[in-house]
Amino acid sequence: MSAGGPVALALTGASGAAYGLRLLECLLEAGREVWLMVSPAGRMVVRMESELDLPAAPRDAEAFLRERYRAAPGRVRVFGRHDWLAPPASGTGAPEALVVCPCTVGTLGAIAAGLSSDLIERAADVVLKERRRLVLVVRETPLSEIHLENMLRLSRMGAVVLPANPGFYHRPRQIGDLVDFVVARVLDQLGIPQDLLPSWGDERRD
Repeated sequence: MSAGGPVALALTGASGAAYGLRLLECLLEAGREVWLMVSPAGRMVVRMESELDLPAAPRDAEAFLRERYRAAPGRVRVFGRHDWLAPPASGTGAPEALVVCPCTVGTLGAIAAGLSSDLIERAADVVLKERRRLVLVVRETPLSEIHLENMLRLSRMGAVVLPANPGFYHRPRQIGDLVDFVVARVLDQLGIPQDLLPSWGDERRD
C-alpha cells in the first residue's frame, strides 16, 4: 500500500461491531481518509452492541462520526448502500484498500460470487479487479464447507481472510484488549503503523 491513500471500510451484520468501530477510530488517528459503508444489518448490530445509533442518512452519519471522533472535514465519508456514483464503485476511484469488518458469511459469499448487488459488494469487486488490498474480517462459528470454500476462493484471488480470532499471549485484561488484537492485525495488513499490539518477540519474558 502507498502511504496516504483512502481506505474503504465496510461494516456488515456480523456480531463484532466493536472491531469495525475501533478500526475506524485507529484509521482516523493515523490520518487516513476513510470511506465508510454500513449495511442495514450492520447498523442494527452497531446499535445492539454499542451505545451508538448511527443515522441512516449518509450526510447525517458523517456529521455524527466527525463529532464523535473529532475528525477533520472530509476525513470520513459515508456512502449509501446503492450509491453507484460513489468513488469505490469504479476502478477509476478505487481506494488503496477495502476492509470488511466485521464480515458476514453472506457478504463473503456474495463477494466470492461477484454479485455486486450493493455498494459493499461492488467495492470489493472493484478492489479485487484493480489488484488492491481486500481484507475480510470474518466473524462466524462454526464454519460450514460453503464458508470454507468461499474463503479459499477469495484467498486464491488475492484477498486476505482475517477471522476475528483474538489471541491471548498478550495477556488481555479487558474486552478492549481483545478488540485491539484483531484491529492491530488488520492495520498490519494495511501497512499502517500501530502500537496496539507489539510484534512477536518485542516483549520477551524471563
